[in-house]
Amino acid sequence: MSSVLSPRNAKDQPRTTKSLSDSSPTTPSLTSRGLKHERLSRLDSSGAYDREAYDARRENRMAARKKAEEEAGCTDYKKMYEEAMSTNERLKSRLQGSKQELVLVQTQLEKVTQRKITMTERSNERSMLEKEKRIQTELKNENQRLKDENGALIRVISKLSK
Repeated sequence: MSSVLSPRNAKDQPRTTKSLSDSSPTTPSLTSRGLKHERLSRLDSSGAYDREAYDARRENRMAARKKAEEEAGCTDYKKMYEEAMSTNERLKSRLQGSKQELVLVQTQLEKVTQRKITMTERSNERSMLEKEKRIQTELKNENQRLKDENGALIRVISKLSK
């Protein structure tokens, strides 16, 4: 048994057919050439006019299909454009909201930083004031001691001068 592979349509799918010697007398052998011939013979049965009408109808069908595909393509592009524009607008509004939120967070951060600086400055001022107060207390104590010592010396000098 030998088999012959012949291309079928544009899909190039293999088709096996039996050779004339292998086929039974009840099954006719079918080849792509034979099928095409049968189709043409059916078309030519009424004459050349039918062939022209068939070709015209076929061209009309192809043109209508092509036009429908183009229209569908245009609507698809229009729909895609509208979707892209709506997405773009939505993202723009989100970006604007994010920018406003960023400005708000930055101002809050600046306030907190200022408070921290102010608290640090206050802490430094407090420690400086405590230091000055301690020095002032020490100076008052020393001043009082010197006054007492000066008073004692004055008494000693006054006793000696008598």
